[in-house]
Amino acid sequence: MSRISGTAAGSAGAPNVDPRTVEDFGREWTTFDQSELGREERERSFAAYFAVFPWDRISRAAVGFDFGCGSGRWAGLVAPRVGRLHCVDASEAALVVARRNLADRANCEFHLATAEDLPFPDSSMDFGYSLGVLHHLPDPVRGLSACVRKLRPDAPFLLYVYYRFDNRPAWFRRLWQASDLLRRALSRAPHEVKLPVSGLIAATVYWPLARIARAIERRGVDVSAFPLSFYRNSSFYTMRTDALDRFGTRVEFRFTRDEIRSMMEQAGLEHVAFGEMEPFWCAVGRKRRAAEPSAA
Repeated sequence: MSRISGTAAGSAGAPNVDPRTVEDFGREWTTFDQSELGREERERSFAAYFAVFPWDRISRAAVGFDFGCGSGRWAGLVAPRVGRLHCVDASEAALVVARRNLADRANCEFHLATAEDLPFPDSSMDFGYSLGVLHHLPDPVRGLSACVRKLRPDAPFLLYVYYRFDNRPAWFRRLWQASDLLRRALSRAPHEVKLPVSGLIAATVYWPLARIARAIERRGVDVSAFPLSFYRNSSFYTMRTDALDRFGTRVEFRFTRDEIRSMMEQAGLEHVAFGEMEPFWCAVGRKRRAAEPSAA
């Protein structure tokens, strides 16, 4: 099995967190606290990200964790299905938003922590998930391994990290490479600059392309390869949120499907399964059971 490393600069002793990135996400969730996100759109997004999650293996009494809970948008739909949910984020500002959004969820606990100091014992969690977070760590593999250590043997972990367009044509990848030049420049600007510029990108790029894709799809045409077609049924609020996320974040890694599988197996997961629909790539694996001792 090949080994995947998130960063050439990371080391086992260095903190696996970028303070500026944490600060950026705190401001993002303070600005876009998801209060304007409609219930139907929220549930549709939840269904897409959790499509491969084995709910049939999770009891109503299960205890699990959301690593990088942000505004709590996923936790709000997970919490009613389980016994207790630990909401973890490295941003105090994000946790303020999450506590407010989840005030009616008595079974949620909130923790200010990084992957390296998750505040519960190893092998104690019945499930876990991290969506759109680990690719923003200096070393995503190390972060994933820290999460997996908290799972009970055979417990599932749902992962979403940015993909490297391995299922897209060459022209699509070149288009992304051009956009990434803008991200690298804008992500280092102050929030007061990133917010209006990302909003402009949402208005002049995301919204037109998404609505064009929706119009074409209504004529019976497959738009899965159309740029930003994923947002064809999304609100402008979601587009603004995601444009800030996409172009305002300093640390970003991307992985192919094979690299994600290898990363998950390297972290101690097995039986890895991928969703075949967008968003790419959502994957779930179960914590590997300890090897049975051989007979003497």
